[in-house]
Amino acid sequence: QSVRLRHANKAEYQNAVRALPGPAGPVEEGCESPFIQGLYGCTEMFTQGMFEILRAGIFTRRAHEGRDITIDGGFYLGPQNFYRALREAPDDVLNLINMTSVDDVNALYGNEEVRRRERVDARFINIAMKATCLGAVTSDALEDGRVVSGVGGQYNFVAQAHELEGARSIILLKAVRESKGKVESNIVWNYGHVTVPRHLRDIIITEYGVADLRGQPDEECVKRMLAITDSRFQDELVREAIAAKKLAADFKLPEAWKKNTPDAIDAALRPHLGYLPTYPFGTEMDEVEQDLALALEHLQDHTASFWQQAGYVAAAVASGPDAEPWRPHLQRLQLEKPSSLPERIWRVLVLKALEDTQTGPVPS
Repeated sequence: QSVRLRHANKAEYQNAVRALPGPAGPVEEGCESPFIQGLYGCTEMFTQGMFEILRAGIFTRRAHEGRDITIDGGFYLGPQNFYRALREAPDDVLNLINMTSVDDVNALYGNEEVRRRERVDARFINIAMKATCLGAVTSDALEDGRVVSGVGGQYNFVAQAHELEGARSIILLKAVRESKGKVESNIVWNYGHVTVPRHLRDIIITEYGVADLRGQPDEECVKRMLAITDSRFQDELVREAIAAKKLAADFKLPEAWKKNTPDAIDAALRPHLGYLPTYPFGTEMDEVEQDLALALEHLQDHTASFWQQAGYVAAAVASGPDAEPWRPHLQRLQLEKPSSLPERIWRVLVLKALEDTQTGPVPS
């Protein structure tokens, strides 16, 4: 959605970007204008988001000689409205899409001359689970070796980013992970398993900014990673870095870095949410289900432990939430007329969660 916004509404995109705190990363990556030359897309998984970028007139660079193709994709995966849009798309749109093998997308060698011509100034974007302060990335397994996901093409794309002139690898990472009421940093000092080693470090992005690590010494890498770390975890990472002699003993966190909090991001983007909706490409859920999805996630986060459950129940009972505005939501969960004590408790909890997650109309 932010890519579409940059292309279609330069001014609003610039306003939203400039409202965000945190380091902006490499100057050459910070363009804010529409995509005049157009992009060529090459993706392992062709998703709804990629299709929407195509339909927005952003994938327009014809990389295949003599053909209209502007995006190559292996797997095609998305919600029903994505498949429906593909079925109903006119031929002039479908002719821009090429379904190809994963090997063709992931590999540089075998047809190197053509692929180098296609992948000019390439930016290879992947997501990860964790990253270390020295730039190693974990995407497929836990510290004890338990496998969470296949590596897929991540290593292939990282390798291409270092093999192609002018290319970069970009790893997207949520700064924290929440599970059972506990929050932990996804940026850590060290981890027992890595997918991408530190010597292939490049660009890492969290919601708090951009860390450009390529070619930087360890000390500078640590500082740049600290600048995009959630503030709740920075002090411990500084202690570990000093103990490992990667930071000077008298190192102090700059005040600007201490403002990396979810509330700061929410406050920065709040005036721009009319352009950054929760479901920018639509959803199979109706409005009631969208409200419930947000409320139930909130409820899960706030009732992870026994004491959290007890506290939330007590707060819900004390507040006595009004059921009338939420009657369709209760009907959807079959809680309009609870027939047992557990159902009555769940009803109160859901009503409280619905009230807690409704923050008023989104600015237009």
